[in-house]
Amino acid sequence: MDQTVVKATEGRALGTRPSRRLRAEGNLPGVVYGLGKDPQTVSVSYADLRHALSGKAGMNTVLTLDIDGSQQMVLVRSVQRDPIKRVVTHADFLRVEPGKKVRVKVPIELVGDASKVSSVGALVEQKRFELELLVSPDSIPLVLVADLSRLTVDSRISVGDLNLPEGSSTPVSEDISVAAAVISRAAKMAAEEEALEEAEGEEVEGGESEDGAADEGDADAGDAE
Repeated sequence: MDQTVVKATEGRALGTRPSRRLRAEGNLPGVVYGLGKDPQTVSVSYADLRHALSGKAGMNTVLTLDIDGSQQMVLVRSVQRDPIKRVVTHADFLRVEPGKKVRVKVPIELVGDASKVSSVGALVEQKRFELELLVSPDSIPLVLVADLSRLTVDSRISVGDLNLPEGSSTPVSEDISVAAAVISRAAKMAAEEEALEEAEGEEVEGGESEDGAADEGDADAGDAE
């Protein structure tokens, strides 16, 4: 599996001022942890890290962190931002290894022809936009695909309908909805008007039948006299 290499330096000074100085130099303070090893304080080039995470995988990009010549496979587990300026101030790196599952969140993408829904005036509503997976680092998908061609107004697409990578799993119930059809307001009004017209038509037909029966009854009574 091809991986992007990001160089890092170990042993940065701790504290607010040293961290501020690092960021002023274009570097980002961080910590590397996981796999039962001691945490390592590091600094990385913010520009290099941002470029490494700019691909389709985003935060699920598996990186090779080159820490002073020692390479470690990592995922960026989280980043902290300044609450006011919103600039990234710190990064946490999780050590990973092939074959050992990690917990990640993968986006869900709706694809396919939804004509079975649109043909009756309904809309597709996406109810879940990402799914948590337990998956090997070398099997993390870019997206999970939900096929709309199977969706109708009487059905839905659930977590259990998604194709997960082989050997992966999710802690989310397979009954949770991913996408469903929603009848638009205009379609509802049209259906209600149609139902009302049908009901009125049945009442008119029923009234004519009763009147006709009454007239026949009167005629029979006259003949009897």
